[in-house]
Amino acid sequence: MPERYEYPPTEFDPRPRQSPGRRRLYFPMLLALSAFIAIADHVSKKFISHRLPVGRSHTIIPGILNITHVLNTGAAFSFLADTASPDMVRRGLIFFSVAAVIIVGIMLIRSCKCLNLTCIALALILGGAVGNLYDRIVYHYVIDFIGFHIGPYHWPDFNFADSAIVIGACLLMIEIIRPQPEDKAS
Repeated sequence: MPERYEYPPTEFDPRPRQSPGRRRLYFPMLLALSAFIAIADHVSKKFISHRLPVGRSHTIIPGILNITHVLNTGAAFSFLADTASPDMVRRGLIFFSVAAVIIVGIMLIRSCKCLNLTCIALALILGGAVGNLYDRIVYHYVIDFIGFHIGPYHWPDFNFADSAIVIGACLLMIEIIRPQPEDKAS
């Protein structure tokens, strides 16, 4: 039986070469990252709700960082929190969150063949979405507690899940605008 000869690639292939066994490790690692985010978010919210009454604030860095126990019945930045039909908003946000968890989960399954910025970003977004979804289903609101101020300006209160989602979205934006190896060769 003659030996099979493999020709070298004609173009530079920027994709990292991974063994099949190594590829199987990435998905559980990414799921573990998502689970860590969701669990850390849950534990931090439980800690705040047991240590600080709703509406109370504790200054960490004067004029910059406060821990404030806030119940957010709306979407991001309390959007739609003061609506006339809060139950309808809650159901809509739960539906949107479930859809986001499914879509991001599918994207993670399909794109986790190697460990890259996109996969880490998707894992962060998935963990954050699950953390906030849990609150919406169980408590009918999301517990926010991190208050950030710069002088007279106040960023709406947020939590670890929100932070993970924003960091994941920023990583995705970096991945989108960063020049790819194919772009450099042209």
